[in-house]
Amino acid sequence: MESTMRKFAIIEAPSVLGHIPTHLGVAKMPEALLEAGLAKRLNARHAGRVESPEWRAERDPETGVMNPSAINEYSSSLADVISATLDAGEFPVVLGGDCSILLGSMLSLKRRGRYGLFYLDGHCDFYTPETNPIQGAASASDLAFVTGRGPSVVANIENKGPLVADEDIFVFGYRDGAIQLRNRSPQLPPALRALNRQEVRILGTETAAEEAIEHLTRDGGPEGFWIHVDADVLDQSIMWACDHPQPDGFMWDDLASALRVAMRSPRAIGIQLTIYNPEMDPGGLSGRGLAATVGKALGQFAAR
Repeated sequence: MESTMRKFAIIEAPSVLGHIPTHLGVAKMPEALLEAGLAKRLNARHAGRVESPEWRAERDPETGVMNPSAINEYSSSLADVISATLDAGEFPVVLGGDCSILLGSMLSLKRRGRYGLFYLDGHCDFYTPETNPIQGAASASDLAFVTGRGPSVVANIENKGPLVADEDIFVFGYRDGAIQLRNRSPQLPPALRALNRQEVRILGTETAAEEAIEHLTRDGGPEGFWIHVDADVLDQSIMWACDHPQPDGFMWDDLASALRVAMRSPRAIGIQLTIYNPEMDPGGLSGRGLAATVGKALGQFAAR
């Protein structure tokens, strides 16, 4: 039986290339979580920091996406660092930054083979550039781009798109269905599995997460899977420091439960945390809660 103990390696990915001007504070997320003790909780080594190209507010006239070429460049750079940790037998913990860092994470895995995605997010982030409601920012389209939907510069990086197949994704805990309809977002394709917040509540978080991981580790499925956590999957009463806080999200115990289920699988290969904005959390309470929750959930799997 494969061991589920991991050697964690933290990678700082403070890119805001996929975000809008009013929320650039997410670039400070890595420092905030490290100051809150995340590395110590995971007994993790610091594996590097990937600085991003210059952020620009303009929407690219050809693609309708903000910073498309810079995102392409950054994704390859981030993938290189993630790949090095994987080659060393480590479990990368990538601290964003906005959700566009997902392209770099999944690129690193696509270079290795076929991998899946456990996507914990308050939003489906499946907008096309034409329907994107936040100035073409890739953080509202990362799931579309990573599945090969969008301009080639962001949807076919290194000619490896799609970076993950529809059937190898499980979206978990989203609660923006009404917003999607209002903004004319494309709907998730039938092959892409998803449970919204209400469905997770009905099943119970642990049971729902077990269903997700069973799908991602099915016979004939991907070799392993990546975990994506957007802070806005959490309820606004505990996570107000993000761009789109909403009620009716996960509480700390829900997030911890889902992560523990995922980490029990030896096929979990890495994780990224995104969108927490320390500038919106002057007392640091939301950030400390996030660091403590992730640290506790993953820390029990840390090699000492």
